[in-house]
Amino acid sequence: MGGSRSSTSASADRTLRKYRSTPRLPHDRDVDHAPSTAMYWSRAPVWGHLPSRTMRAHSVTLVDATAWLYGGCDDKDSSKDVYCFDTETMQWTHPDTVGDIPPPCRAHTATLVDKKIIVFGGGLGPVYYDATYVLDTTTRRWTRPTLLPGPHPTARRAHAAVFYKGKVWVFGGGNGLTALNDVWTLEVGPGGNGVVGPTGEKAMRWEEVETSGKRPSARGYHTATLIGNVMVIIGGSDGKECFTDVWFLNLDTLVWSIVKQQSPTHRRLAHSATQVGSYIFIVGGHNSSEYGSDLLLFNLVSLQYEPRTILGKPPSARGYHATVLADSRVFLFGGYNGQSAFDDVHVLDLAAGAYLPQVTSFSIEA
Repeated sequence: MGGSRSSTSASADRTLRKYRSTPRLPHDRDVDHAPSTAMYWSRAPVWGHLPSRTMRAHSVTLVDATAWLYGGCDDKDSSKDVYCFDTETMQWTHPDTVGDIPPPCRAHTATLVDKKIIVFGGGLGPVYYDATYVLDTTTRRWTRPTLLPGPHPTARRAHAAVFYKGKVWVFGGGNGLTALNDVWTLEVGPGGNGVVGPTGEKAMRWEEVETSGKRPSARGYHTATLIGNVMVIIGGSDGKECFTDVWFLNLDTLVWSIVKQQSPTHRRLAHSATQVGSYIFIVGGHNSSEYGSDLLLFNLVSLQYEPRTILGKPPSARGYHATVLADSRVFLFGGYNGQSAFDDVHVLDLAAGAYLPQVTSFSIEA
């Protein structure tokens, strides 16, 4: 049941929050029958403290069964709230956070290290950030970590990042003037607490990475997925061209390689990419002509795209959304279609059909 009530937040602005006490369940007539082995899209029957804003170029980070949503505000919205979504009960909550709360932003990266979320970059309107913040999801406290002296990446947004061996690895993005294709690491330690500095303090350290092999062209709004010791980069755009390519960066040897693709190839920017077993599930995005809602399966063994029949009602066409995998379901949050941004949640039930054809033990060669 829809409605609103005054926030109980101790924050000064005390904004109104949307609250729904009963989930909105789909009516039987709205649901098509489907075999149990088929993947199936549906809209999530959400309830609780619903987000009071839409979500565009936000981040969603899964910690246990809870998806933490941060950022994604538009140029007119100064909101910097954090929302939590329970992937088991479908309940939204709106926790208060304390500490060094970052400014409103979108198109940042949010990388999970233990139970801490490392947020880097992003921006709002014409402003681009080069700052790093840490959200401890246990204490709900934001901190601005100490950074050791030395080079650090330029302000950027629309970059991508993964966590590997105590470091956040950042690739590409844009700084407002040009697209980028540099690689940086932020050494954060195994638990996100930093490394020991020269005077014994806990700090974090940026370092630019010298890679070998032909590297991807400069781009933003691509995706980065960690598969073993390999960062897989898919698509993106330099502001002029929308890319079809798939790249591997071996994070041990620091060698780039490009995947030789067979037809068909797919142009994609502002999509999402989620590993499901031996596949990367690529949802939506823009193909240089229009926004889409299709689901592409990139096979990590054959290194090619595979068609797969998906039933149910897919999300409307969009990009700049976020997806996470939680207990045999892919959850999709928000997005933007060029005119409107969304605040909805959709669920892709993977079912047996998503897993039966998979290879359970594999490695990819970069």
